[in-house]
Amino acid sequence: MTLLPTLAPVATAPSPQLEWVTCPHPEGQHRMAFWRWGDASARRLVVCVHGLTRQGRDFDRLAQALVAQSSEPLQVICPDVAGRGRSEWLSDPALYQIPQYAGDMLAMLGQIQQQLGADKPLQSLDWVGTSMGGLIGMVLAGQPGLPLPCPIRCLVLNDVGPAITWSSVQRMQTYVGQYGQYRDLDEAAAALWTLSQGFGPVLPQVWREMSAHMTRPTADGQLTLHYDPAIGVPVRALTPEAATAGEAMLWSLYDQIQAKTLLIRGQDSDLLTPETANQMTQRGPRAQLDTWPGCGHAPTLTGDDQIAVLTHFLLAN
Repeated sequence: MTLLPTLAPVATAPSPQLEWVTCPHPEGQHRMAFWRWGDASARRLVVCVHGLTRQGRDFDRLAQALVAQSSEPLQVICPDVAGRGRSEWLSDPALYQIPQYAGDMLAMLGQIQQQLGADKPLQSLDWVGTSMGGLIGMVLAGQPGLPLPCPIRCLVLNDVGPAITWSSVQRMQTYVGQYGQYRDLDEAAAALWTLSQGFGPVLPQVWREMSAHMTRPTADGQLTLHYDPAIGVPVRALTPEAATAGEAMLWSLYDQIQAKTLLIRGQDSDLLTPETANQMTQRGPRAQLDTWPGCGHAPTLTGDDQIAVLTHFLLAN
């Protein structure tokens, strides 16, 4: 891990509660895992959703900071999107797309509201989405008729918008689902880092913790990555024409978003261009744009300075 900066040590972190929700899909149903931080009875909720090949434990540090700094009871939910982490894999790879993921989030939110009880409706719902997680957030926030427990109040889009450059899609097509086995966690963490230069500076020990959650043991005692290789099937099937059609749909959704929106852009991002980011400040929710130097696609939201931006935006509103 010599590519990473050596900064201050990180204290041993507590563990979140692991839960599951049963979600329907066209061929039956599957279980999606999610991680809960904070007070399960809290009526204020922040949902944090990860990127394409990641999983919910990416948000450990942000979730802990939000719970610790909130002036009122708060729960932070970090799902493992279907096919990742502890969630079940889907039998049909074609279902690994945003509509299925958005439906799964509605099922999860419905279960959380049911756990609170009919006499304790959710009072606020905020959303933090990195890359793919941000696209899911736009789909949910941009359709007022969806059965959300309450409207999304604050939306954080981490280096993603309605327009995605084709070159970044081509880059994803080369690596999504392409992974092997590793002798130990150090080798896995190093391999992951070679694919993650755009994340920007990450504490070595934080990257190792994040990589531990990204791996699972194999039958022969080695490690492999903790997601279904088939999640790459729809990505590799994407064409420029389909991407253009999807962009038009996403812009129409973005224009309907009512949530107060913070857009984070890695200054060196190859996915979210400055032109798209600026356009997002002029239409729809007129996002507040925060550009982060030293980062590409996508910032990890693990540094103290990064976390401070999000805690201020989510807790001061």
